[in-house]
Amino acid sequence: MHLPVVVGVDGSEPSLRAVDWAADEAALRGLPLRVVYASLWERYEHAVFATGGDPSEQILNGVFVAAAAERARARIPDLQVSTQVIPDGPTPVLLREARDASVLVLGSRGRGDVPELLLGSVSLTVAGRADCPVIVVRGGHDEGDGAYRRIVVGIGEEAATANAIRFALEEAERRGALLEAVRAWRRPAHETTDHPLLAGKSAQAHEQRAVETLEAALRAAPAGVELRRRTAEGSARRVLLDASHGADLLVVGARRHPGHFGLQLGRVAHTVLHHAACPVAVVPEPV
Repeated sequence: MHLPVVVGVDGSEPSLRAVDWAADEAALRGLPLRVVYASLWERYEHAVFATGGDPSEQILNGVFVAAAAERARARIPDLQVSTQVIPDGPTPVLLREARDASVLVLGSRGRGDVPELLLGSVSLTVAGRADCPVIVVRGGHDEGDGAYRRIVVGIGEEAATANAIRFALEEAERRGALLEAVRAWRRPAHETTDHPLLAGKSAQAHEQRAVETLEAALRAAPAGVELRRRTAEGSARRVLLDASHGADLLVVGARRHPGHFGLQLGRVAHTVLHHAACPVAVVPEPV
């Protein structure tokens, strides 16, 4: 079954940049693009219009989805594009759409988010609960040409990031991009010592374990993917934020706990969604 690439739009500039990304993604996967607009979005996000009066909802709906579809077709002329307006709030609409999507693409902020917000509430909630991978288009690649040159994936414990690694490998292979796999490591505080020789041995042992974890995680990598393996001392959040500079996409995993309906994002995923210098893909991982 060929599930579509789904993009959520609300008429904001970030959501239109998400349309560009989604169109490229759909074309590379050979999949149709589905453009979805939740008709209660402006009320949900408390949008304020510059004209001082709200246009009719019917006109807004038509303008938003038509503009998004036209933009996608202009970017990829042969792309199969469908649109739908759904009379519900954006979060429930997008979470339902994620059940039957290969990937869900969102802008970093909606029309109603205040400029000071690093990430919109809808994007954060959906990324933390969706059943499919979610790409939040943010950072310096918002207006890129659709060509990946460097993808970064954060490597956690093997079982905790297996889906994220698979997603990143497939993206790199599809795009002909370099994949940089990054494993952060830290020496526990109780192992610190004032003796420089002992301290060095402790650091080497932890770094070697990081190298072994990295190699094990990538043992099934396709031969056609150009890989760069890198370990770095420090917290995973800081290491991945540093790696996001100059990258086209940062991929992280997020554990999904069945029956738990709250935001299911770990500290790493939460931090990079807010602060990464490039788009972020959050890939669900089973417990």
